[in-house]
Amino acid sequence: MSDTTPLVRSELDLPLLHRGKVRDVYEVDERTLLMVASDRVSAFDVVLDRPIPRKGEVLTLITAWWLSRLGDHVPHHLLAVDPDLIVQRHPALAAERDVWARRSMLVRRTDPVLVECVVRGFIAGSAWKEYEKRGTLAGEPLPRGLRESERLDSPVFSPATKAQEGHDENITFSRTEEILGADVAGRLRDLSLEIYGFGRDVAAERGILLADTKFEFGIDGGGELLLIDEVMTPDSSRFWPKEHYEVGRGQPSLDKQPIRDWLDGLPEWDKTPPPPPLPDEVVEAASARYQDVFRRLAAVSLDDYELPRFPDLP
Repeated sequence: MSDTTPLVRSELDLPLLHRGKVRDVYEVDERTLLMVASDRVSAFDVVLDRPIPRKGEVLTLITAWWLSRLGDHVPHHLLAVDPDLIVQRHPALAAERDVWARRSMLVRRTDPVLVECVVRGFIAGSAWKEYEKRGTLAGEPLPRGLRESERLDSPVFSPATKAQEGHDENITFSRTEEILGADVAGRLRDLSLEIYGFGRDVAAERGILLADTKFEFGIDGGGELLLIDEVMTPDSSRFWPKEHYEVGRGQPSLDKQPIRDWLDGLPEWDKTPPPPPLPDEVVEAASARYQDVFRRLAAVSLDDYELPRFPDLP
C-alpha cells in the first residue's frame, strides 16, 4: 500500500525542469527524466487550493496500465513506474522514496511535439460548441442534425495548439501540416486514431465510453516519434459511465466532475484566481471518483495493483 498523504508540491534533490498544473518534471540525467504527478487539481484552468488524495497515483498508474497493454506496438517514453527499478537506476532517490513512489514515471527525454493530438469519438465539450455554432469539428464539416453527446460515425482527429496558459486552441489538420510538415502530421493522426480505437474498445468492455482523449508525442535523441506524458487518464480524457449515457444532453464524467459541479454552483466565483476553498465532502468525492475509474478499468483496486515492468529500462 502506498503513502496516501496528499502531495501538493515535490521538492526532490534533482534539477527541476518544469512545474506544471499537476506534474513536476526533474532531470535524472541527459537521457532520462522523472515525472512526478502531484495531487494538485485544476478546474476552469485555475489550480485549486486543496489537493485530491491519490489523484497523482491514479494518473501515473492508469498511464502505466494502458502502456503495458499497448506493448511495443506503439513506441513510448515510459521506462519504469516500479519504485525499486527507479531506485536501481538512480540510487540517490531512495532517501525521498515516500514522496515520489507510485506517482512517478521514469521516462526517456524527448523534444515534445507542440501540437495536442485530440481524438473525439462523441461530440461534446468544445467540439459540441463549435458544431452548434458552425456545423464543423476542427474546422471540418460534420453531418447536419447531430445532438449533444452523440457518437460520431468515425472518430475525428481534432488537433490543438498547446497553450502555456489558458485554453488550447483547436486547429485544422491542414494547419497541423503547416506547423509540423505533412509526414509528421499524418503519423500523429494515424497513431492517435489507432490508440484511441484500442482504448475505446477496452473501455467499452468495462462499461465506460471513451468520449474523447488527448495524446502528446515527442521525438527522442534518435529521431523516433514516441507517445509521451499521460495516456487515457481521467485528466486527459472524457470517460462516461455507459449506464448513464443518454444522447441530447451533457453526461456525468468519471473524473473531477464533483469539483466542477460544486464550483458551477457558486455564481459569485468568476472562474479566475483565487479559487474558493474546496469543502471536505467535495475533496473526498473527487478522490473516490478517480480511484473508481482506475478500479473499473484495471479490475483491481489501487492498493492491489501489481506494478508493470517495461523491457527497455537501460
